[in-house]
Amino acid sequence: MRKLLIVLASAAGIASLTSVALAQMVDGEVTKVDEAAGKMTIKHGPLKKFDMDAMTMVFRANDPAMLKKVKPGDKIRFEPDKINGQFTVMKIEKKK
Repeated sequence: MRKLLIVLASAAGIASLTSVALAQMVDGEVTKVDEAAGKMTIKHGPLKKFDMDAMTMVFRANDPAMLKKVKPGDKIRFEPDKINGQFTVMKIEKKK
């Protein structure tokens, strides 16, 4: 029984590390912000998580408040994900 608990705890630890490893911050530049639509356009580097090359594309903002923190021309790092079939910015930070 103790061995089973150790194995399960190890598996849970590996699963959480895997999700952390999949969270990828990507360099980009905001080219447009559309607060009314809850979206922003980002010129970004490769999205390895989605096997995508660098390009410019529209992302939905996971939190509408993040749209107020950026403006066109801002250099950023962001965490993309695909939620309900839409590319979504989960986290964003301005580059220093």
